[in-house]
Amino acid sequence: MTTTSSTKGIRTVLHPVSDVAKAKAVYAALLGVAPVADEAYYVGFEAEGQHIGLVPNGASQGMTSPVTYWHVADIEAKLAEVTAAGAVVKESAHDVGGGRLVATFTDPDGNVLGLLQDQ
Repeated sequence: MTTTSSTKGIRTVLHPVSDVAKAKAVYAALLGVAPVADEAYYVGFEAEGQHIGLVPNGASQGMTSPVTYWHVADIEAKLAEVTAAGAVVKESAHDVGGGRLVATFTDPDGNVLGLLQDQ
């Protein structure tokens, strides 16, 4: 199988949390760093080249488990490529701020995977 665009690997993992304050303390202890983003709607940590995010009330947004985000240069091309291979789009590419685009899709077993493109 020939691919049109490669990924830059998994660099972002988002975790749904029900109590952001408690989760923030646990992840800060685990990662050994303070959050770089600390808002009511999102808490993010940078550790060893990865971004670990906490999504308050993520379950109410359809997140039932952590979602890994594969970083790509062209999100639309990669989304087209994976859907042509049998994936199903869950959330189309959209800007989440600062020109950062994200999208999610499911594999044939229903696992949710994400794509992320920085502008």
